[in-house]
Amino acid sequence: MLGRFLDHLEEWLIAFLMGAATIIVFVAVVHRYAAAAHYPASLQFIQDFLLRINLTWAQELCIFLFIWMAKFGAAYGVRHGTHVGVDTLVRALPPRQARWLTFVGLSGGVLFTGIVGTLALAFVWQKGMHWSVLHWLNRDTGDLSEPDVSPDMEAPLWIVYLCIPLGSLLMCFRFLQVMWGYWRTGELPHHEVAHVENLDDNDEYYPTPEGKVVQ
Repeated sequence: MLGRFLDHLEEWLIAFLMGAATIIVFVAVVHRYAAAAHYPASLQFIQDFLLRINLTWAQELCIFLFIWMAKFGAAYGVRHGTHVGVDTLVRALPPRQARWLTFVGLSGGVLFTGIVGTLALAFVWQKGMHWSVLHWLNRDTGDLSEPDVSPDMEAPLWIVYLCIPLGSLLMCFRFLQVMWGYWRTGELPHHEVAHVENLDDNDEYYPTPEGKVVQ
C-alpha cells in the first residue's frame, strides 16, 4: 500500500493541482464575462449577484498552484528520467568507469537537493511557520514575528515557500531510489518521447498514396 502510494505520489499531486488550477481559471473567466455582460432590467439581479462575488484572489492562487506543480514535477522528472542531461563523457568511457561516474552524478543530485531542501525548510520555519505552529497550538509566540501574507488572498507566504523543501526533499528521495535501482540493475530510468502508457509501441508506419499513415 505504501509502495503504491509512493510510486504515484507525484502524479496524484500534479493531477490535483492542475485540475484545481484549471477549474479556478475557468470559473474566474466565466465570472468576469458574465458579470460584465448586459442584462435586461428583469435580470439585473443576476449581475448584482455576480458583482458581489469577489474572485480577485483566483489569479494569485493559480500562480501558487503552478509553483507547487513545478516543484513536484521536478521530482517526477527524476523518477522517470525526463530531466535533460549531458552524457557525452559517460558514453565515451569504458563501462566500469562510466558506472562510477554515473554514481558520482547521482550522488551530486542527492547532495544538492538534500542541501536545498534542508536550508529551505529552515528558511520556511523562520519565515512564519514557527509562529503559525505555536499559534495553532495556543502556545506563547514570544518575540516571533507574524508571517508575511500574500496581497490578494492574505495567505501566509510560508505555505507557498513550503513547496521548496517538500519538492527538493522528494527529489532527494527519488535520486536515492534511482541510485539503488542503478546499483541493482545497472539501468537508469528513461523516457520515450513517443511512448504512451498502456499502449503498445509500434514504429512501423507506412504512408499510403493518399497521404494517410497506416501500420
